[in-house]
Amino acid sequence: MVDKSEKFNWLVRVGYFSRAILYSVVGIIALTSAQKIAEGTNGVFQAIQDFPAGTVILWIMVVGLAAYGLFRLCSPIFDIENEGSDAKGWGKRLGHLGSAIGHFALAYSAYKFATSETGGSGGDGAQEAASGVLSMEFGGIVLGLLGIAFFIAAFAQAKKGITGEFMNRISARAPSHTRTLGAIGFAARAIVFVVIGWSLVQAGFMSGGSQQVETLGGAVASLADDGAIFTFVAIGLLAFGLLSLILARYRIIPELDKSAGVPKFRA
Repeated sequence: MVDKSEKFNWLVRVGYFSRAILYSVVGIIALTSAQKIAEGTNGVFQAIQDFPAGTVILWIMVVGLAAYGLFRLCSPIFDIENEGSDAKGWGKRLGHLGSAIGHFALAYSAYKFATSETGGSGGDGAQEAASGVLSMEFGGIVLGLLGIAFFIAAFAQAKKGITGEFMNRISARAPSHTRTLGAIGFAARAIVFVVIGWSLVQAGFMSGGSQQVETLGGAVASLADDGAIFTFVAIGLLAFGLLSLILARYRIIPELDKSAGVPKFRA
């Protein structure tokens, strides 16, 4: 009989596997197909849909990306990673909140492609979600604060890449090149998070919603004119995809404390 902790463990690993597919495809498309990456996240999911058994892969990604989003949502709610409740801890937890929302948006985009019979989602899921938020009272403030959360997440990503602190939660049995992949991948992801965060701040605080809100693919596409930075980000996201594949196997997943009902990290 599989208990809740083991189910949670497997869902998170499927999430890392889905993230591996996503970031690897983004990196490959950015390096090989200017037209596809110019289409942003829609181009990425269209490319996946065109794979053999692409729809099956998309459904795996729907489940996996949603599961990863829930995993990250456990950080601000339950402090599942034991970040603490001081200013530094809440900074990390808010960064995880931004990651959770971003992965929920990606899961929704994957869902739209997985359920499409014509091979396209017919719209920008991020912009639709942003428009929905802006229609709410204080919606602009919500988007702007979410942008700030992405800035915090970007700082955390850069710090992880520089310090290698992410290795503390990876099994010692992981491949020796894990640290190098992480350094490159987290640096590239930090750049992408800055782009996404800035688009949210502009949409929420500056342009009244007229500014395009970027998701992963769109953020990469927006760097296409920046030459070396674009190439570095493309290679870095491919490296992050490979890192995510390693994490799917070797990440130490926090367990659920059955007695208290509160997740805790098992170092």
